[in-house]
Amino acid sequence: MKKAVNKILEELTRLSEFICDEELEYIATILYEANKDGKRIFLSGAGRSGCVTKSFTNRLMHLGFSCYFVGDITTPPIRQDDILFLISGSGKTTALVNMAKKAKSIHAEILTITLQREGEISQLAKASIVLPGTTRLQDREMFSSIQPIGSSFEQLSWLTCDALIMILKEKMNLTNDDLIANHANLE
Repeated sequence: MKKAVNKILEELTRLSEFICDEELEYIATILYEANKDGKRIFLSGAGRSGCVTKSFTNRLMHLGFSCYFVGDITTPPIRQDDILFLISGSGKTTALVNMAKKAKSIHAEILTITLQREGEISQLAKASIVLPGTTRLQDREMFSSIQPIGSSFEQLSWLTCDALIMILKEKMNLTNDDLIANHANLE
């Protein structure tokens, strides 16, 4: 068990070297400014990336953001100047591309975490964080993984989202007690 966990951690450490600090900081700044300006953040992802996105939505809420996971029954309509944040390894998941096109048509901004700088979602986005890795349809030896397809992308996405939360928490001068004040209490 420990050997497998250590191999995964070694792989993620190796792949994390390819994450661009400037992309991470730029998206953190966009989110920070959006929150200051009272803009709403809508988030989505499909499959396991959707699970990562839901967790990121939860953490943004803990920071005090007005944010919604697309598809939840209480999600309001997106409007001009809101932000749509998508996590998609392939950058071409049909439902997410359609969301991005709809958001773009009403002048909402799009942000993404992806593996594909050339992907359709990245082309529609104001900013992207491009992670190293491969999709099930593509294998780049430099970014090959010892894990099942997609796992390293989801794990790096999770860690990238947590890094964004850490950056935002610092920019907003918040403490863990501030986040706890926004934590669910009906558990």
